[in-house]
Amino acid sequence: MNAASTDRDEQAEALARMVAESDTGGRNPADRPSRLLLLIVPLAWSLFQLWYASPLPYRLGIGVFNATEARAIHLAFAVFLVFTAYPAFARSPRERIPLLDWGLALAGAFCAGYLFLYQTEVARRPGLPTTMDLVVAVAGMLFLMEAARRSLGIALPIVASLFLAYAFLGPHLPGLLAHRGASLSRAASQYWLTTEGVFGVALGVSTSFVFLFVLFGALLERAGAGNYFIKVAFGLLGHLRGGPAKAAVLGSAATGLISGSSVANVVTTGTFTIPLMKRTGYPAVKAGAIEVSASVNGQILPPVMGAAAFLIAEYVGIAYSEVVKHAIIPALLTYLSLFYVVDIEARKYRLTGLPRVRRRSGAVSLAIGGMTISGFILFSAAIYYGLGWTRSVFGAGATWAVAVGTLAIYVASIAVRARFPDLEEDDPEKLAEGLPDAAKIAPAGIHYALPVFILVWCLMVEELSPGLSAFYGTCALLFLVATQHSLIALFRGESDWIAPLKAGFVDVVEGLATGARNMIGIGIATAAAGIVVGTVALTGIGLVLAELVISASGGNLLIMLLMTAVICMVVGLGMPTTANYVVVATLLAPVIVEVATLNGLAVALVAVHLYVFYFGLMADVTPPVGLASFAASAISRADPVMTGVQAFRYEMRTAILPLIFIYNQQLLLIGVGSWAHLIIVVLGSLIAMLAFVSVTQGVFVTRSRIWESAVLLFACFMMFRPGYFMDRIEDPYLDQPAADIVTMAEAVPAGGFLRFEVEGMDLSGNDYTRLAQLPMGEAGRPGAERLNAAGVQITEFGGQVQVMNVSFRSQADRLGLEAGQNVTRVLQPNTDRMTAEWMYIPALLLIGLIGLLQWRRRDWDQPGMPTASERRRAA
Repeated sequence: MNAASTDRDEQAEALARMVAESDTGGRNPADRPSRLLLLIVPLAWSLFQLWYASPLPYRLGIGVFNATEARAIHLAFAVFLVFTAYPAFARSPRERIPLLDWGLALAGAFCAGYLFLYQTEVARRPGLPTTMDLVVAVAGMLFLMEAARRSLGIALPIVASLFLAYAFLGPHLPGLLAHRGASLSRAASQYWLTTEGVFGVALGVSTSFVFLFVLFGALLERAGAGNYFIKVAFGLLGHLRGGPAKAAVLGSAATGLISGSSVANVVTTGTFTIPLMKRTGYPAVKAGAIEVSASVNGQILPPVMGAAAFLIAEYVGIAYSEVVKHAIIPALLTYLSLFYVVDIEARKYRLTGLPRVRRRSGAVSLAIGGMTISGFILFSAAIYYGLGWTRSVFGAGATWAVAVGTLAIYVASIAVRARFPDLEEDDPEKLAEGLPDAAKIAPAGIHYALPVFILVWCLMVEELSPGLSAFYGTCALLFLVATQHSLIALFRGESDWIAPLKAGFVDVVEGLATGARNMIGIGIATAAAGIVVGTVALTGIGLVLAELVISASGGNLLIMLLMTAVICMVVGLGMPTTANYVVVATLLAPVIVEVATLNGLAVALVAVHLYVFYFGLMADVTPPVGLASFAASAISRADPVMTGVQAFRYEMRTAILPLIFIYNQQLLLIGVGSWAHLIIVVLGSLIAMLAFVSVTQGVFVTRSRIWESAVLLFACFMMFRPGYFMDRIEDPYLDQPAADIVTMAEAVPAGGFLRFEVEGMDLSGNDYTRLAQLPMGEAGRPGAERLNAAGVQITEFGGQVQVMNVSFRSQADRLGLEAGQNVTRVLQPNTDRMTAEWMYIPALLLIGLIGLLQWRRRDWDQPGMPTASERRRAA
């Protein structure tokens, strides 16, 4: 037992080092001054970000930073911590910070903070940098490249270097690639001395929004929510067939709500789930692959989505709440289908669940699970309606009333929590002997829902900015972390409540520091990705790339989408998801929109950006670099490449979703007009997804034959894209005169889209026609105002309806609308035709037929049973 315990300790240390190398820096100095510095600097970074996000600077009139200053300070902290926390090479010392790294940290932080220190002077000489400006810009770029190499690997520096080389070598390049080139002075201004490059939109999102959400997740983990989620998952699902795998899916989904790191998610939940999956009969490779799939999918689960949700909102130009709304259904589909994957694998190997200490009937277990979920729903509903009630009763004093009411709810939930024993950190051996009782565990963490609810309330109901919402949620969480231990001791009647109070203070400090160290890689990634964005703006390579890709794809949208998927996965090898998204979205998202419009398909911009984001996630899974697969294999002791291959096979269900919602945008809740329609779409998509999983796993009711898989695949296509068939029976839209565009814009429901066709001439003198799908936002205003809010002004001149003006960086601009284009027709939804969902009926009949055929032979061809040829050989 001692040897096993020692082995687990060594494995835990190795996994902690892996997470540190990936997320927080692998250096752990032995000397006290260095350790103290690696605590104080991240702590100061977190406190600065909280101050910047809060309303206090404006109310007090002190410490007000503009966006450029805040970005410079943000990057200065990240660069300083990279050189002090991340060793330069594998052989570099971990127990001390070399003198060279001290020098690099200070010099790099100075270059990153240059715009903060000398912003006034730089602003007085726009486009005319001094020698000092040039030296700082060049040195800063070199420091940033090295920081990216240390914290993120070699892939992103290589990509950024290629784009830098392109900017300078333009006159020497052939054909379409040639351009005027950039001088050192012009490049320095573009990349370092303005907000067009490194200090651009991506770093701005990291500074304003992402940091506080990552900090929120770190504090929630520090509070004990991660361990609580795992215990609840095992208590609810561990006894089922293949229970540890199903608990891994639920636990990883819950952890994904607060974590933006696939690797950290794998290690947090996989330490428990993978050994238990192996114990119940899952092969090591499949146990690791299931955990990888569950953990990677945490990045597509709102509200955080691995920090990409905020970038998508900024690049698409919509509210963060809209991104969450569009992303929720695909995320739920991929997790529900993963439950089906692990159930199929359990059926193949005839696996059982883990034993329970307290036996209950299935009905009682189902009731406990339902009551657990209902408890959280009722708890949230009580807060929701309670807060709404205070607003109408207390008027101007509602804020203070809400604060007092929230505090009372928190104290009451802690009083309930104190009646239950503390949740100890269990190891897999203890869980294998007997599962925790869900009825006793669920109430022990209900107070964790309070700061999460405050965060969601501010985002979705109050519609505050993501940064301010995260600030209020984080403040509530800080209070929870600081006081929960002492309050629990007080309610239990313990005499010593000072020690718990001190422990709470330590948790707050370490949580703030850990949250900042988790942000190092994201801060560096968004800054380095700004080099690509700056190059696109400086050289016009985006237009060149559009012509090259359109030529290579032959103008075919499906080929273009598949090429983009491959590019996302290749670029993402060794590159974090955030940077991968920024690079590919900058280069290819506009190209996808253009190719779609040329193919007569009006695609919502958010669908294109989600497409790019989803395929960027695959790089965390696919060999040879998939870091999540390596982390899982370190726990399962399986081959990392085989783990990655198996995980990618499981992730095929996630990879198919982006292709679906490009063509069927109802999955993103676009064009869904009622609750009944929503339920039909969700149920149909879920059935189609489960059937697709059956095809990829080769099992439905029992082992599938090739022709049965083909029929199931055809039925999946009918349900995923029912409009493909229905559109050939009757047109989904009716052509209306272009002169009706303003009237029809007024009639579009809130959150709906206006479809219209424009024609124009490109720079080469070629005529083109394209479709636009323009979001109309709020209803109740004149059509001209709604069009103007979307960024386009329409005028009728000489018998033609023309685009008179397009606002910069508006929705219309991002969709490729330009001044001078003629509106040729407006497309009105054909409400008289049968809805496309009628195609679900023949699809369901096909699925039912295959199910019936397989049910009749299930006794002879069950998963795990010998095949027909094997039975003949045995006979």
